[in-house]
Amino acid sequence: MKRTTNFLGGLIITAFLLIAGSPVKAPLPNNLTVYWIDTEGGGATLIVTPAGESILIDTGNPGGRDSERIFDVAHNVAGLKQIDHLLITHWHNDHFGGAAMLAAKMPIIEVIDRGIADSLLNDANFAKAITPYREMKVAHRTLFKAGGGINLRKMPRGFQKLSFSFVGANRQFQPIVQSSASTAGCDTIREKGFDKSDNANSTVLVMDYGPFRFFDGGDLTWNVEKTLVCPQNIVGTVDVFQVNHHGLDLSNNPLLIKALAPTVSIMGNGPKKGGGPETITTLSNTPGIQARYQLHKNVRADSSFNTSDEYIANMKADCVANYVKMTVAPDGKRYTVSIPANKHERTFDTKTTH
Repeated sequence: MKRTTNFLGGLIITAFLLIAGSPVKAPLPNNLTVYWIDTEGGGATLIVTPAGESILIDTGNPGGRDSERIFDVAHNVAGLKQIDHLLITHWHNDHFGGAAMLAAKMPIIEVIDRGIADSLLNDANFAKAITPYREMKVAHRTLFKAGGGINLRKMPRGFQKLSFSFVGANRQFQPIVQSSASTAGCDTIREKGFDKSDNANSTVLVMDYGPFRFFDGGDLTWNVEKTLVCPQNIVGTVDVFQVNHHGLDLSNNPLLIKALAPTVSIMGNGPKKGGGPETITTLSNTPGIQARYQLHKNVRADSSFNTSDEYIANMKADCVANYVKMTVAPDGKRYTVSIPANKHERTFDTKTTH
């Protein structure tokens, strides 16, 4: 009887992995679509390509709340049956913590991360927290490589080429653009204290879709951000900037933001996390930024540091997890950012050059 039970259990696990390793066709979206999912100041950015392929960057906090929110958007809003590629930017619980519970809800095909240093695993608390992530069932695990990218399906006819460029991680970066001109002002902005945390090791990536460009730097911090643009800008300019580190003032160096020159910023903050006064001021003073989105309204004592209400997805601390959505036109020349919950929608023109 015991052998039969073990045999059946093995068949179930094998069947799950076979299913997880096989492509599952999702409904084709009309456009490249990005969802910024509310994980209360964690990270969870879901991208669905015109080929119906999904890329999830980070998974929010451990526990059932954030994995359920991600599943709801992925399955019920985007119509996905699986996550094709999961990228973890760095080893903090609010970015990898929801992965194992999400994997229990829907198959995850490929996981991409930097690998876990022995120095982290020697910390008993971290070793315990990371165990579910290390043990979760996925089809493939891939090490993040600077200069690499994600192996994507071919785009349908009539849609632009889509690519992800891995700029780097662990404070080591490779240029994705070549610039001989020095960035102005590199000697004018003070440095902050050395960041010993894993935030400074965050992965940095750029998504290109024809002329459209999006930047995600995880929780990269102030001094390391500077190395992306000083003495030369190795990233180029972007259309949409996912505000680093939930908008905390430990990050979002004005040199980086000015050099990236985004048209739109989108901040994955919480009601009492992120959205720092210095960051809000930097964003509001950056020439060219036409709209500043926030997942949450800052309800701290310094609540005057917010964008306009129409650009905020969740106005109260006790919220229903409204998301921010972006769709990019098939030619990549326009993109629309919306907050379905409050019916806000605004369309922007893509930059002509980056």
